[in-house]
Amino acid sequence: MEPELITIIEGPTPEFMPNPQGWMQSVYEGPQEIDVALCQLRTGNGEDIVERCLHAWDEGRPVRLDYPDDLRLRRQVDVVALRLTQIDEGELLLLWVTLPWEMEDIEEEDEAGDDFDPDIPF
Repeated sequence: MEPELITIIEGPTPEFMPNPQGWMQSVYEGPQEIDVALCQLRTGNGEDIVERCLHAWDEGRPVRLDYPDDLRLRRQVDVVALRLTQIDEGELLLLWVTLPWEMEDIEEEDEAGDDFDPDIPF
């Protein structure tokens, strides 16, 4: 199945923010451990993007965000939900995307906690 792509052609790498709503994690359930993150994009054709995504989901096709990373290499992440809203500057597309769960991040936090020595004063 060919995915529907939301493609970022130019501009900076999108910022993926931790999901502020805990319920969004339940939208995606699958065999892989993933996090759901929020991505905000300004757009000029938001209604067209929403229609294309809804049509793809009705057909059972995935929707993916295609974007350049910091090295300008193309990357894709799955979109699990979207919402179009208006701001003073124009249309804002809110995308909830799946990101691989990073075990390294947790391991680094654990290692940082191992350095604590109760005998050393602050």
